Amino acid sequence: MLAFAQLIYSLDINIVFVALPEIGAGLGFSEHTLQWVVSAYTVCCGGFLLFGGRAADLLGQRRVFISALWVYALSSLAGGLAWSPVIIVIARAIQGIGAAMLFPSTLSLINRLFEEGPSRNRALAIWGGAGASGLTLGSLAGGILTSFCGWPAVFFVNVVLAAIAISAAFFVLPKDSLRNERRRFDFPGALTVTMGATLLVYAIVQGPEDGWLSGHILLLLVLAAVFLLAFAAIESRSHDPLMPLRLFRNRSLATGMVITFIYMGTFGALPYFLTVMFQSVMGYSALQTGLAFIIPSLAIFAGTQLGARLANWLPVRTTLLAGFLTGTAGTLALVPAAFSGASYAEILPGLVISGAGQGIVWTAMWIASGSGVKHNEQGIASGMASTTLNVGNAIGIALLIALSGSGAENLQLETSVSSLENAIQLAFYLAAAGQMAGLLVSHLLPFKAATGVSAETT
Repeated sequence: MLAFAQLIYSLDINIVFVALPEIGAGLGFSEHTLQWVVSAYTVCCGGFLLFGGRAADLLGQRRVFISALWVYALSSLAGGLAWSPVIIVIARAIQGIGAAMLFPSTLSLINRLFEEGPSRNRALAIWGGAGASGLTLGSLAGGILTSFCGWPAVFFVNVVLAAIAISAAFFVLPKDSLRNERRRFDFPGALTVTMGATLLVYAIVQGPEDGWLSGHILLLLVLAAVFLLAFAAIESRSHDPLMPLRLFRNRSLATGMVITFIYMGTFGALPYFLTVMFQSVMGYSALQTGLAFIIPSLAIFAGTQLGARLANWLPVRTTLLAGFLTGTAGTLALVPAAFSGASYAEILPGLVISGAGQGIVWTAMWIASGSGVKHNEQGIASGMASTTLNVGNAIGIALLIALSGSGAENLQLETSVSSLENAIQLAFYLAAAGQMAGLLVSHLLPFKAATGVSAETT
């Protein structure tokens, strides 16, 4: 049930990419505004994750989980019925808020219902298999649905999936436990962190388009810093803070947050560049692009299961090292196959190896992020880790696009194929370098045995 909900969340991250040209043509988007079909979702999701995580702790994880699915279903329906660019961008923004409630409530339910150690690791592997594979399956579903049913289908499919999940949740998930202590919602903290995070993600998303040194981008970054500093000041004085600052003393959680950031900025950015490569370099149709992601999706799923097994046998730190090493090797193997005359067979080894490493890291990093956290703080801990995940994706794609210097971000066919080839190859090199950074950060994790018993204090 929780894995199914995670599949819905992950599918929606990439499912729209393949349909963007059809959405732009169908609704009359300009070349410079089409990106907001993606960016509206990213900005609102990144801005509301901490809010969603704390809401799960205070209002009840199942209650927030079901509410998030309702938000997802209704906003997806509005997106599929959209008749103008404004309507679909608003729908995507509301979808992002639903995602910001769904992800941390789902993860915190797993961490609450399964005891830390092998049982939780197995649960996270199943959940992670659905989530990590969903990032790639989104491209597959987007290609198939767009080709056979038109672009509205990439929204309507979420309505059906969310309805199934809502119905099942009432029968599968236990009711929220009653809490005797009185807890108040930290509204000033929620307001400042939501504003700060939203402005930060907006600036990161819009920076490559408008220029990092443009006046309004610099202003947004300054305002984001002011709100986030105000949030830190509020939390340090609050009797019942939205995000207890002492959680940063949990070294496993703090390191896990850095790893989620690196993960989504490297592994999570690959489907974007692979989509550009398949369509604009190798000349695949939307359907062919979707089909090309089937095998790597299976590799990611297999990697998540292997990640749980490794985490039960070895320290989580060692599992992360193995995942990042495997993923780096696979990403580097993509480079020599990124040219217009390449066959699918030539790029397949890199896709499989990279996918396996991606799956291993995905499972292990969530094990790390949930270790040593109290049940009544799992929601905010999940929100903290998922915020860095979301921000990492926005920054990662923006940096890889900017540093590759390609113009490939617009998926413009008039851009020369040779320049796209060079840009995508450079993006793969940069992603591999980022994955090596993740390998180094993994060394900061406290040593923990496979049973979850710490061998040193955090």
